[in-house]
Parts: sequence; structure tokens; C-alpha cells
Amino acid sequence: MGLPIIVTTFRPSSKKSPAGGPAFYARPKLLTHPKTQQWWTLLHPPYTAMHLSYVVIGACLVGPVNAVRLVITVLAFFLAVGVGAHALDELHGRPLSTSIPTWQLVAVACLGLGGAVALGVIGLFLVSPYLALFIVAGVAIALSYNLELFHSRWHSDVVFALGWGAFPVLTAYFAQHGDLSVSALGVAAFAAFISQTQRQLSTPARLIRRRTSSIEGQQVLVDGTIVPISSESMLRPFERALSSLCWATVVLAFALLYLRFHPH
Repeated sequence: MGLPIIVTTFRPSSKKSPAGGPAFYARPKLLTHPKTQQWWTLLHPPYTAMHLSYVVIGACLVGPVNAVRLVITVLAFFLAVGVGAHALDELHGRPLSTSIPTWQLVAVACLGLGGAVALGVIGLFLVSPYLALFIVAGVAIALSYNLELFHSRWHSDVVFALGWGAFPVLTAYFAQHGDLSVSALGVAAFAAFISQTQRQLSTPARLIRRRTSSIEGQQVLVDGTIVPISSESMLRPFERALSSLCWATVVLAFALLYLRFHPH
């Protein structure tokens, strides 16, 4: 049996992509003000929820779970990743093409990372002084990855998988129990692979949405059927898979929350 033949033409351009925005979650219908839409997109809500779910999964891996520590850890990662890291990312090269002033991005990045560090310092007294190692590592990852420091050596698939997948799991587990375990390392590896999958799907999706002005081509099936290829048809499988990954991690996090806090 023969294989389908796919012919596509990519035309990189600095013009607005015909795909409908820089991300599939950009410009939600419920938010009508352009500035509000830009800030919403800057937070990358599905991905932020995904990575915060790793925090919950790591914290709830084994019981008992201290609710105060859990809330502090989730809030710290929201500030560091959802706010600070994403502001730094937009500051470096404007990948979302927002019109948010540079000073606002700098201020938000400082407040986000500074707030996360402040919550981490509280954790030093609640958990262990060794939590300082996680604080330093988190700030280093956020700065070096999102600002592409050291000639972009840290802006890689491996650093993303470890920093945005494994690191939240291990930090949350340590914040709960003051140590690490083989099971925590195993779940961290799971999160790293999921984050790696996320990046493998989002990279071609970003190429289409942000750097491609048009796609022209057709897919010829073995029975002679011709299927037109467009930006939308190429984006659809990538972004549906990304959405499913985000929902899967969120559902798993809520299931573990229910398990730990629902009275038996």
C-alpha cells in the first residue's frame, strides 16, 4: 500500500498570521478588551494550569498533605512560571506580538519572581533550609531559559522538560515532606516526558501561527482523493493534542487532591 503524498509551502513572514492569533487560547470571546486579551494570552492559561497541576501531583503523591504548604507552593509556581517566566519570555523578542509596554513586562516579571522567592523563604522555615536549593534553581531556570542567556544554551528541549515538568513535581514533593523518594523521581520523569511531548507539539504549531503567512498544498491519498491543506488543517491535530495534554494533567491533579482530602 502506498503512502499519502503531502506537499506544503511555508512562507515565513513578519505579518499577522492567518491562523487567528499567536496561540489557540488567545483572544477568548469572553474578553473583549484588547489589553485584557493580551494579558490573558501572556499568562498562557492552559500551559500554566498544566504546570501547576504538576505541582499538585508532586505534593499529593503520598499523604498526608499539608494544605497550607500546598497552597503556598502552588501560588509560588503561579507567580514564578505563570507570571514571571512568561513576562520574561514576551520581553525577549515579543513572540506573542503584544503591545504591553516593556516597563510593565519588567515590573510583572520582577513581582512574579520576587513574590515566588518570598514565598520560598517562608518555606525555609516551614519545611527545611535545603529548600533554598530549589529556590535558586527555579530562578536560574526562569532567567536563563526565557531570556535565552549563555548563547541560548539553556533554551533547549531538555531544559524545558526538566524545568517545566520534573522540577515542579520534585519541588512540591520536597515542600510537603522535606525529602525526596524513588516514587517522586519516577513521577518527575513522567512529567518531564509529558512536557517534552508538549514542546514537540507546540513547536510546529508556533511555526504555523507566528511565522507563516500562508500554507498551500494538498494531500493525495492512495485512492486518488485530494485533501486540501491549510493552516487550520495543519494546526488542528497539534492543538487538539495540546489541549488534551493540558486537560489530562489537570484531571489527574484534581483526582489526587480528592484522594488526599476527601474523608474516607
